[in-house]
Amino acid sequence: MAQPLMPHATASWLVDNTALSFEQIADFCGLHILEVQAIADDTASTKLTGRDPVRAHELTLEEIEKGQNDPDYRLKMSKGPDQIRRTKGPRYTPVSKRADKPDGIAWIIRNHPEISDGAIGKLIGTTRTTIAAIRDRSHWNIANIVPKDPVTLGLTSQRELDAAVAKAAKAAGIEAPVDTRLEGDREALLEQLRAEREAASRDTTPGVELDRDTLFKS
Repeated sequence: MAQPLMPHATASWLVDNTALSFEQIADFCGLHILEVQAIADDTASTKLTGRDPVRAHELTLEEIEKGQNDPDYRLKMSKGPDQIRRTKGPRYTPVSKRADKPDGIAWIIRNHPEISDGAIGKLIGTTRTTIAAIRDRSHWNIANIVPKDPVTLGLTSQRELDAAVAKAAKAAGIEAPVDTRLEGDREALLEQLRAEREAASRDTTPGVELDRDTLFKS
């Protein structure tokens, strides 16, 4: 399924300017629902500037209205600009986040030793030499490296990490670990969203139609 050119920035705009559920936004932007929740709670590692998908011709107001009227509706992307494909080579990481890479690498090595150095390099955007140095603790800054979740650091997405873990587990002939720590939070969040939507529907005054430009002002 096609995704917006800038999924995190698009998710930020949809959170701020629509009544779509986090689940709908996550599905449309190709993100994990907890990533959308972090954006909404301003706990994301980087403060995002929203990107209007309507002006970018990736989504129509009609689609947004359908989604707001039906929590189970899945938004359909309009034909937008061609996606820019990343060329072969390490993933680009902003300068401000490059110092976090060793911490993210150390976290993967500690929690998912089955993931190969090549796969870690693609996830984090680093070299095999750096990974090997962290593995054998010969890295020049090893004393200051603290394992931290690379998703929290903004170095990769939860979906990409989960895919890498599943692929590595399959290759190693082991069962992929299932992280259920956040399942309760996720279900509670979805239930809260449904309750808020129902309350908003009951409180809406009949016959009053909100101006479309006011609802979707960027």
